[in-house]
This record gives sequence, C-alpha cells and structure tokens, in this order.
Amino acid sequence: MAFPATRMRRNRVDDFTRRLVRETCLTTDHLIWPIFVCDGQNQHSAIKAMPGVTRVSVDRLKDHLAEAVELGIPAIAIFPVTPEDLRDAMGREAENPDNLICRAAREIKKHYPNLGIIGDVALDPYTDHGHDGLISDDEVVNDATLEVLARQAVNQARAGIDIIAPSDMMDGRVGVIRRALDQEGFQNTRIMSYAAKYASAFYGPFREALQSGGRLKGDKKTYQMDPANTDEALREVALDLEEGADMVMVKPGMPYLDIIHRVRTAFKVPLFAYQVSGEYAMLANAFEAGLLDREKTILESLIAFRRAGCHGVLTYFAVEAARILQQQK
Repeated sequence: MAFPATRMRRNRVDDFTRRLVRETCLTTDHLIWPIFVCDGQNQHSAIKAMPGVTRVSVDRLKDHLAEAVELGIPAIAIFPVTPEDLRDAMGREAENPDNLICRAAREIKKHYPNLGIIGDVALDPYTDHGHDGLISDDEVVNDATLEVLARQAVNQARAGIDIIAPSDMMDGRVGVIRRALDQEGFQNTRIMSYAAKYASAFYGPFREALQSGGRLKGDKKTYQMDPANTDEALREVALDLEEGADMVMVKPGMPYLDIIHRVRTAFKVPLFAYQVSGEYAMLANAFEAGLLDREKTILESLIAFRRAGCHGVLTYFAVEAARILQQQK
C-alpha cells in the first residue's frame, strides 16, 4: 500500500518513536582506545598531526587512563614509541621483556586489572628500516619473520596483554603465533588479527606519532593489501580464522566500509575496524576549522562502523565518544 496510507515519516515524528525503531546502537562497549606510550618520565607530549592525541610515558598511564576506565571503555590498544637507539634491522627490542609495551602492560594491570589490553604484534616499531618484518636482499621475508613474531607475542602475553593483534600481514602468522602461545600455556590469550590491512595512504599521522615515518625504506605494498581488492580480503579473513584467530579486523575503517560489510556477511565472527590516524586527523582538523559539528560527527562516523557490521571500533575518539554517550543518557 502506497502513500498516503504509508507514511515513513510517522516513525520519525518524535524522539521516543525514533528510539523504539532504531536499528543500530552505539554504546561505550563498542569502543577501543588506541594509546601511544613513550620512554622517559613524566612525559605527555602532543602529536602535531593528530590534534588532541598525546604520547605518554609509563609513569603517567594511571592518570591517562582514569577517565576511560571510569566511562567503562572495555579495552585499550598499546602502541610503543621505541627510542631510536633501540631500533635495529632485526627488531630485537620486540622480544625484550622490559620493552615499552611490556612495561606499560604491567603498569596498567597493576592499577586497572579489568581493563582489556590489546598488544600490537609487528616489527615496524622496532626496526631501523620501518618495515613490519625482517629484510633480506631488499625483500621483506615472510617465514623468518614468523619466528620473531611468535616470540614477540609470547613476550607480550607474559607481560599480561590479553589480546595479541598481529598487524604485520605476513602469511601464516596467526597459526604460528597460536601454536607458540598454546605451547607456553597462554591458551586463553586471544588473537585479533589485522586480517584485511590495506596499503593505505591514511596511515601518515600514525607514523609521525611513532616517530617512524622518516625511517621507512620503500613502501609496504608487498605485504599489505591493494586498496583495489575486495575478494582478496575474504580469502585473508578465511585463512586467519582457519589458523586460529578469535577476532578479525579491517584497517583502515571508513574508506573500507564495503569490506567490513562483506566480511560480516560472509563470516559470523567478532569483527572490528580501526578508524585510523588519517581518518581521525581529517575530522579533527575539520572540527578545528569549524566546518563540522564535533559531537554529532564523531557519533555519526562511529555508528557507520556498527551499521556496516562491526562489533567494535578502535578509535582515537573513544574517550570523547564515551563521554558524549554518557551525557546523552
């Protein structure tokens, strides 16, 4: 039956009806906050390319995370800003039990034992060449890198990290990491694989945050995915799940909502997206220029991920979004 008997606007006429028929919800439970941890004492430095985002030293983490915990954000993701003198061609610092990410994890668990911690597993924060794996004859080599990633993952699990998140895009790494964790008694340590991670132009501000952009020799197109491909993402997800991934991620986020939707349709598994640094920087600069409404845009950008099929989103807006959601209650 058509107009005038059917009027779609009737269910939009007032707030309570709009709430009753809303198809998708966004809550604090859907937010993961990525943080940058740096060396030194009493450090709290701004990241120019990401207005409002900071690097903090381990001794400042308790205060830095206090509001996030109070707001009920379930998990954070740690990214270490490794000092230059600790970076080498082999990424040896990744296996150091007293490296930045491990020290940060122990400090966080001491103060906030119920806060979930996600640890990035890849070698780019630790190598002097900026790549996610080992290099031989100018090639990022796959199989030799796997052995290092497995030891890196076990090292993080020993420090108390709950979820290992391999972001390197080496073939077979999920299976190798899963076996290594199980052999060391970490059967309950989960793996959130960066299953579909694209060779994107949206990572620039992140590399500035890690102070690693100038070190990268060449690009990452031999292991990160071509932005033109979609079917390939489904193959990557299927392989990671077969190897033992508990959760999967698509990265970047908003330019790849179609990938998120395809993965969600094909695989009924926990699915996450990373609203990456370039996405954040575009919105943050638009806010500063007065071009967009800050609160409305933050929530609209995040509900898009939920609508596409994500169970949760890694976003630098996590604390601010949680604050807005609490105020709306």
